[in-house]
Amino acid sequence: MDIKNTIKLLTDAKGVSGAENAACGVALDMLRKYCADAAIINGNVIGNLSEFKKDRKHLLLDAHIDQVGMIVTCITDDGFIKVGNVGGIDRRLLPAQQVTIHGKQDIKGVICSVPPHLSSGTQEVLKMTEVSIDAGMKKSELEKIVSHGDVISFDTSYSQLLGTRITAPSLDDRCGVASILYALELLSDSDNESKYNVTVLFSSQEELGERGARIAAFEINPDIAIAVDVSFGYADGETEYECGKLGKGAMIGISPSLSREISDELVETSKACNIPYQLEIMNGLTSTNADRFAVNRCGSKACTVSIPLRYMHTPVEVIDVEDVRMTAELLAAYIRGEVRK
Repeated sequence: MDIKNTIKLLTDAKGVSGAENAACGVALDMLRKYCADAAIINGNVIGNLSEFKKDRKHLLLDAHIDQVGMIVTCITDDGFIKVGNVGGIDRRLLPAQQVTIHGKQDIKGVICSVPPHLSSGTQEVLKMTEVSIDAGMKKSELEKIVSHGDVISFDTSYSQLLGTRITAPSLDDRCGVASILYALELLSDSDNESKYNVTVLFSSQEELGERGARIAAFEINPDIAIAVDVSFGYADGETEYECGKLGKGAMIGISPSLSREISDELVETSKACNIPYQLEIMNGLTSTNADRFAVNRCGSKACTVSIPLRYMHTPVEVIDVEDVRMTAELLAAYIRGEVRK
């Protein structure tokens, strides 16, 4: 499996929260190579790795498929599109961004920006109600294509940086999807049998409060759940100890809201298999799907495994593909039961 190409295909597919159909379709096609029964159920992509065996615990591998974006709230008489945010948009970067409005057909637009010549230099960060998009059309033209409630995504694409680093929109969390797919590839090439009954979930609407995970977890009801997401990758100007380092491996979550048993087993697996890892210490909830898995029905032993990512919730997120590979190796080793060897 070509990890970079997998990530490119996943990030090229748009899937703003609540409108994930295109991204779900791409992920479903990829997942069916390993899970023949994979299907889209209630907006989530779900597949079982094999027939369930009674003597095995049930393990859920999850990565969310949705991305942050915007939604059309109004078309002004002057032909500008007013918007609301879908998920946690960083409003500081909005002026002059290129976007795609997903109406009856996709059309391009740019977010309005006051020229520096006409600015006092003291402008505050725009409120979402102040954000407008210019698509170069009159209101009468726009209304034939764009409707209230249409979603909007940033118009950027996958690009290769130096070495093994890449930039793309929606790497949060399409790189997590890619790492799970690569873990399944590693398992399919292994002679060692899985120690678990494994279900894979590519969940919707995580950016709106882990809604897809909450629904899917109730149906799946796993014994153990691992949320494969992204976390903060260290960059200039940030507090180093609060972040992971790009290229240094997966960030294994430790938190009072997570299962310390599973965290420790993941660490032991990393050490046993010489797979680089980092620790991510959280003092409460994780703001990932693991928060939903941990309190599902009678509870699951939940943990997070995160890929370090720079510039989260922007159009230019950055990761090191080696972290995706090492995350997949850790997941595959854990499913094979390497910790107990």
